[in-house]
Amino acid sequence: MVQDSKRSRPNILVTGTPGTGKTTTSTALAESTQLRHINIGELVREKNLHDGWDDELECHVINEDLVCDELEDIMEQGGNIVDYHGCDFFPERWFDRVVVLQTENSVLYDRLTKRGYTGAKLTNNIECEIFQVLLEEAKESYPEDIVLALKSDTIEDITRNIATLTDWVRNWQPRS
Repeated sequence: MVQDSKRSRPNILVTGTPGTGKTTTSTALAESTQLRHINIGELVREKNLHDGWDDELECHVINEDLVCDELEDIMEQGGNIVDYHGCDFFPERWFDRVVVLQTENSVLYDRLTKRGYTGAKLTNNIECEIFQVLLEEAKESYPEDIVLALKSDTIEDITRNIATLTDWVRNWQPRS
């Protein structure tokens, strides 16, 4: 595991299929740990870090290089919770913990349909969760000992996850 000794606070990536509770978890974790929450979707929109709009999937096509350039200095400082549904393009050195939130398919289906997801966007996201695409992506992109899969079906799950991660942050020590 590569940890930058210049950082006095850890960086956490919270990833998972849309609808698994990344933003809810990240927001509450930021409040309990005083770490900075960075929602990549919002950052992409605010700073135009994209290459246009994908009509079929109804989302921006993010420019991964622009996103990484935008975040480089802030990530080196530490103390960040990055919230995004992808993870393989971020530099490995940035993160001390990678959390993959997972949600049971019927729960996820209900959450996404409430958001107005239909057609290819709904199907792709449900299939992504069924096949554990983001967990595999995280395991391939980061040292396995920093990747943590957490169930995120209920408010109780989210509360427990925040407590677990808050304890981890409090006990984190930079490696020299």
